[in-house]
Amino acid sequence: MATIEGSAVKKVVVACDAGMGSSVLLTTQLKKTLAPYDVTVEHAPVDRVPADADLVLCHAGLVGRARTRVPDTVVIGFQMFLGDPVFAKVEAAIRDGGTLGD
Repeated sequence: MATIEGSAVKKVVVACDAGMGSSVLLTTQLKKTLAPYDVTVEHAPVDRVPADADLVLCHAGLVGRARTRVPDTVVIGFQMFLGDPVFAKVEAAIRDGGTLGD
């Protein structure tokens, strides 16, 4: 299980697969939410997640594929693209220095 201190997160990648736009909306929302903490948020297809990502967020059904792509990076799955409690936990860990793990 990979872990990272929230204060060490500088690049978050929202990984997607279906191309329906939900993950792009999530990326935009997270950019605004995490901007005060100097965190970059990017969007990428799950099979092309960049190796320099500190944290990957993706739908729970894509977690296995994301971990295959970046095995040493924390990959956190979520169920809902908007309002999932995972996003508040990520923000709190980044803001307060908590630990994130997959």
